[in-house]
Order: sequence, then structure tokens, then C-alpha cells
Amino acid sequence: MKTKQILFITILSLVFASCASNKNEKLYNTTWELEYISGPRIAFEGLYPDKKPQISFNKETKKAEGNNSCNGYSADYTIKGDSISFGEPGPTTMMFCGNGEKVFLNMMGKINKYSFGSEGKLNLMIDNVPMMRFHKIQ
Repeated sequence: MKTKQILFITILSLVFASCASNKNEKLYNTTWELEYISGPRIAFEGLYPDKKPQISFNKETKKAEGNNSCNGYSADYTIKGDSISFGEPGPTTMMFCGNGEKVFLNMMGKINKYSFGSEGKLNLMIDNVPMMRFHKIQ
């Protein structure tokens, strides 16, 4: 009887670990483009008139890389379950393209969770409140 219980618990644990791993896999091998950001009083199109911020997740190096609408960036990230955190962005080019860049990077520093919407969109959240929403472009 104990052997069956141990086997059942082991299988159940593997199933849950597999589901969490599959969720993380959606992050990789794609580029995500920002389509919504919460907070600023400036309209989204006003913040990002020419180019929308993008992010991609490198599984091997644990770096989030992309552009913040103007300059490139790279930052460490950590994932545990549905929690995610970003380190300070590394050196970037120094062009000034308005306030959108600052809004984007400040929000990234506050994010602590992520989820995927029913349409496959990536939500970066503060607790359970979506603050940034991205769609796939690759």
C-alpha cells in the first residue's frame, strides 16, 4: 500500500513539474512586443510613436534582452513558478527618445509575476494586476 502511495505522489509531482516547465517554455524562442502598459498619463502611442518595446528571454544565459523603444537593453531574470524578477539593465546605448524608455524600464523593475492570456499574450504583473501586455512577433 505504501509503495502505491509513494508511486502516486511521485507521478503527481512529475505532472505538476511538467506543467510549470511547459508554461515557462512559452517565454522562449520568440520576441514579444509591448502592446499595453499601465500607469503613465501619456497615451501608449504617445510614449512609443515610432517603435514599441520588445523583449526576448534567453533560457541559457537567464537574460532578458530587447529594446525599450529607443535603446537596447539586457537584464538578468529569475523565474520560480509564476514569479519573475528582473535585475538592473546592463549598459545600453544612450540615445534619448522621449519618456517611453524610462516608463518601460521603471515598470520592469516592479514586475513580480507573469502569466499568459487566453490569446497567448504575455502579461507581466505586479502581484495579480497586469501592468504590461506583450504579443508575439516571432
